[in-house]
Amino acid sequence: MLEVSTLSAWYGAAQVLFDVSLRVGPHELVVLEGLNGAGKSTLLQSLIGLGPRVQGAITFQGQSIAALPAHQRARLGLGYVPEDRRLFADLTVRENLLVAARPPTSKAHSPAPGTAAQQLDQVFSLFPALKAMQKRRAQEMSGGEQQMLSLARTLMTSPTMLLLDEPCEGIAPVLVEAMVDALLQLKGQGMAMLIAEQNALLAAHADQVITLVAGQTGVPLTP
Repeated sequence: MLEVSTLSAWYGAAQVLFDVSLRVGPHELVVLEGLNGAGKSTLLQSLIGLGPRVQGAITFQGQSIAALPAHQRARLGLGYVPEDRRLFADLTVRENLLVAARPPTSKAHSPAPGTAAQQLDQVFSLFPALKAMQKRRAQEMSGGEQQMLSLARTLMTSPTMLLLDEPCEGIAPVLVEAMVDALLQLKGQGMAMLIAEQNALLAAHADQVITLVAGQTGVPLTP
């Protein structure tokens, strides 16, 4: 589904990724591990088309996307959940979700339902807590609740694959459990995912665990 070959990235003159190669197959959960500063966020931003200058090959569902802007990669079905969430603080939970609603570009390849109402039902089934706070503004939510909303909003775009940057970082343990449960439900529905995460609960269920060290991929580990 996603293939990356000899990908390098620079911020100005500073190189932060060095010939990174990886593959995420259909329906696979791949966990990307590494210390802070190893380049995990940079790699995900490079794949969605945000941030650094890159060189190398990125292929998604058989199509080269390295030259495409971020919005075109998203329209092809690549969903991105950033660590900083990027919610509309003044909008309610429901408004944040509906503003992102988009039908699948290919019903044959997306596990998401086709209408906004059906999409809402799906994300509320994954995150029942969000259903109970539909009228709450994003700025009034806890960090963990905002993280759930950020993932739910990305699901409203009908992605066929998710890129997630530290979805369990800095949130309460009970919400970590809810997040992990939701991600495993998505895996069970056939969603492909590449997740930068240190939480061992996810790695234990991964098809691959890839270690990033100083901007380079190490030997994939089998969980």
